[in-house]
Amino acid sequence: MRALLIALAVSLALPMAACSRDVSEEAAVATIAAAGTTHKFNVEVARTEEEQDRGLMFRTSLPADGGMIFPLKKPRIATFWMKNTLIPLDMIFIRADGSIDRIAENTIPESIEPVASGGEVSAVLELPGGTAARLGIDETSKITWKDTK
Repeated sequence: MRALLIALAVSLALPMAACSRDVSEEAAVATIAAAGTTHKFNVEVARTEEEQDRGLMFRTSLPADGGMIFPLKKPRIATFWMKNTLIPLDMIFIRADGSIDRIAENTIPESIEPVASGGEVSAVLELPGGTAARLGIDETSKITWKDTK
């Protein structure tokens, strides 16, 4: 009976562990130049369609210098939502030249309302909610990122 209970506990714990991958896995460094200051973030890269669909769903926290970047195969108008995302995020929509198209600040957790870029973008950077305001990141800032993989 004890072995059965242990097996049940492990089988229930493993799916939750899979949902809470460490943000530093498969990391890239995103650098934002804002108002004469440079800010570096260690971000997870959502490379595949599956990773992009999952995004930061089910995460209960992010480090202050963490997040996720979503590189797009070709520039397009990007639309995201917050379904199953438990924490507020700042979504930074990045044009191909590294300039910022739009910042959606403190997006609402679990909302199914679309959050869209204003124009065509080549990537989207998600950071902990409030980061853009706290660091003075705005549409005049520039973003570069280097994938470490």
